[in-house]
Amino acid sequence: MTSPVVHFWRLLKWGRTLARHGALRGIERDRNTPRPVRRLARIARLGARVPAEPRYADAFQAIGPAAIKLGQTLATRPDLIGESAARDLLRLQDALPPLPFESIRAQMEASFGRPLDTLFSEIEENPIGAASIAQVHRAVTTDGRQVAVKVLRPGIETEFSRAIETYEWAAAQIETMGGEAARLRPRLVIDTFKRWTMRELDLRREGASASELAEGMQAEPDFMVPAIDWERTTGKVLTLEWIDGIKLSDRAALIAAGQDVSALGGKLVRAFLRQAIAEGFFHADMHQGNLFALADGRIAAIDFGIMGRIDRRARVWLAEILYGLITGNYKRVAEIHFEAGYVPAHHNVAEFATALRAVGEPMRGLPVKDMSIGMMLDSLFNITRDFDMQTQPHLLLLQKTMVMVEGVATGLDPDINLWDTAAPFVREWIRTELGPEAAVADRLIEDFRTLSRLPQLVRNIERHFPTPGGAPPAPPLREIERIRIGGIRYIIVAVFSGALGAAATLLLFR
Repeated sequence: MTSPVVHFWRLLKWGRTLARHGALRGIERDRNTPRPVRRLARIARLGARVPAEPRYADAFQAIGPAAIKLGQTLATRPDLIGESAARDLLRLQDALPPLPFESIRAQMEASFGRPLDTLFSEIEENPIGAASIAQVHRAVTTDGRQVAVKVLRPGIETEFSRAIETYEWAAAQIETMGGEAARLRPRLVIDTFKRWTMRELDLRREGASASELAEGMQAEPDFMVPAIDWERTTGKVLTLEWIDGIKLSDRAALIAAGQDVSALGGKLVRAFLRQAIAEGFFHADMHQGNLFALADGRIAAIDFGIMGRIDRRARVWLAEILYGLITGNYKRVAEIHFEAGYVPAHHNVAEFATALRAVGEPMRGLPVKDMSIGMMLDSLFNITRDFDMQTQPHLLLLQKTMVMVEGVATGLDPDINLWDTAAPFVREWIRTELGPEAAVADRLIEDFRTLSRLPQLVRNIERHFPTPGGAPPAPPLREIERIRIGGIRYIIVAVFSGALGAAATLLLFR
């Protein structure tokens, strides 16, 4: 087990880097920050030249790969780090200097257990992308197919393991301070980050996520997921179909190629809604660098390390919340928050509905094209503290992705509106999932499942209450008072005590 002194030293070293980029200023000034944390932040910035504007993304980039991934996680928590910091951390794109190909080749051959020329006829030594966890090389398989090969950086597992251990230690110390620090659940934040990272460090999991997403998106022909080459995929190497397209971040190139940027924005929004609302499994890192426009007008996605999953009940709640905010039914939105357990029961539903009205009314008063999901979510985060709302990681990841998709779509078409584009899809899904037909169908399914469990329930009852044998049933026994004297339990039975007393009387007066 790592010594607390080591954890403390690592935190001071990382804090020094954060301080030089002005990233600790908000922590020092926030009244909700525990005093020991503010004190540590002041120590870290002693003698540092702090810039006027904090550069959060640059600070995490300077610390290293594990910090980059942590920064991407924190970008989903504007309630924890503030809105401006969360927006700045969205700039983290994993761009790092590439490793020499010799070390990458050694990693690949060790993972495959055989020479590379038995799998690939050609591999470009210069990577097309180098990120915090892996780098990607273009290659041609022995059967002539162009593929992209993603390879984990050697030793990255050890580096992440050390960093995560210190993150967990620091989160535990902060959470024990109580108050606002406990409400924001920093240990849960780090646990979410750990699970995301462990998934990304096993490239077979990423391949499985891509495969599952492709199955779920068959109903959206305008969204393409590259096929996985499982023969050339291991825990440290992922081989997938080559994507030849233009990044959605390059609007000028898209227009020059004759792409309809407005249509691309609509296709992206619909693809996201299909994933998040209809399927409950979505690509949670849909920034411009991971999205490409193909020559036939389709959108292709890459990098499936971070995926989100929402069960059907949560999706129904979410749809009702969004629909209620748009239509102004704040009472129903408040009731859903209490039904879902998002707001503790000791708060007042009517008061929460009033707070929601303060969020929704300004939004409803704007022109349609000026309505923004990001604006709405920022406003919602502002009332979480007043009503002791604990973090819901699955929803925060969805919210972060919604804002990201809206940003990409408006980058393609500044006049696009996520609500306007999504309205037909969302309206149909709500009607299908929340309408009377759906309620009847859900009740029938639930009742059928209950009936199908009855035989097993009867067997379980018989196992615990078997049929009596030939012996007569035992008579009912009186309740026995149990007391503890000197740490030893004695059982006093009134009838037995009376019998002993009667026996003693006969012996004495015989």
